Amino acid sequence: MLGQAPNPALMVFVTAALAARFGGFSDETSGTLEDIGHGALIVWGLDELLRGATPLRRVLGVLVLAWQVAGLVS
Repeated sequence: MLGQAPNPALMVFVTAALAARFGGFSDETSGTLEDIGHGALIVWGLDELLRGATPLRRVLGVLVLAWQVAGLVS
């Protein structure tokens, strides 16, 4: 297989990020959409860490998860 459809968590992240950036919403709504996107990336990172098909995907999941958690802490 040459490609694979993105999983739902990545689709939620992309949709939320695009809506927050280009949707013309208020600052509060855009902030909420960004939070939804960050949550989706955390879910994606956990999913890849636990169920990633290859070691590369598991490592990528760990990196994205660490990046998102570091963003929450700071």
